[in-house]
Amino acid sequence: MNPFFVEQMAMYSAYHRDARNRATHFIGIPAIVFALFVPLAWINLGSVAGLPLTGAVLLWAVTGLFYLWLDRLFGFLMLLVSLALLVAAHQIAMMGSMIGWSVFALAFVGGWIFQLVGHAFEGRRPALADNLLQALIGPMFLVAETAFAAGLKPELHEAVEARWQHYSVGAMQERAAAAH
Repeated sequence: MNPFFVEQMAMYSAYHRDARNRATHFIGIPAIVFALFVPLAWINLGSVAGLPLTGAVLLWAVTGLFYLWLDRLFGFLMLLVSLALLVAAHQIAMMGSMIGWSVFALAFVGGWIFQLVGHAFEGRRPALADNLLQALIGPMFLVAETAFAAGLKPELHEAVEARWQHYSVGAMQERAAAAH
């Protein structure tokens, strides 16, 4: 079990305790990831082994390696889920810039609206406001939550649940007060 992953998941979990917030993230996060892939699909970086390499493919591969480092099973599942978003984004990008930018705007803005509505339910700002790395943890959190619900990796789930209180509002306020 990767201790860095446990800590990042615990932090993310502390900002996402409300079930409504979590539900909005299951729509908002994939929409944002998909949206980012669309314009990146227009960046042609050549080819690898005869397959086209775009900015979107490069982002998928780099984040995929990071996710695999965090956790092999969840990283593999994340690669599969994000591959579906990548393929869909490439299909949209091939429809031209007018459709591509329109879909990007709708998915990106809509995704953030879902995120922010969720955080209104939560009563807490997004985790990435305190730690930018949380933007990468969010998609993996969705995969992990789904896997936890299916009974996979109970030891990881227990470790995250044991640590999230460390990042609760009260705990963070206490640490800030002690630092002054």
